[in-house]
Amino acid sequence: MGFIVWLIVGGIVGWLASLVMRTDGQQGIILNIVVGIVGAVIAGLIFGGGNINSSDPLDLTNILYSLLGAIILLAIVNLVRRGSVR
Repeated sequence: MGFIVWLIVGGIVGWLASLVMRTDGQQGIILNIVVGIVGAVIAGLIFGGGNINSSDPLDLTNILYSLLGAIILLAIVNLVRRGSVR
């Protein structure tokens, strides 16, 4: 059940991050899920001291940290791809 929650929350967080970074037209649902989950891992490394499974994945604080991690990921991808962050 936890895996399904990761996929759903990851998809929503990845979609929101792609809207913020204006890359929504370039991404599909699978890439949104990947961005959301990798963003959660990045946020866990930055804010959680390396622990990404410390508490409830549906906690609002964890979702906001995951969103911030996904935005950081998309900014890095944009920087590498285009040479500038939008």
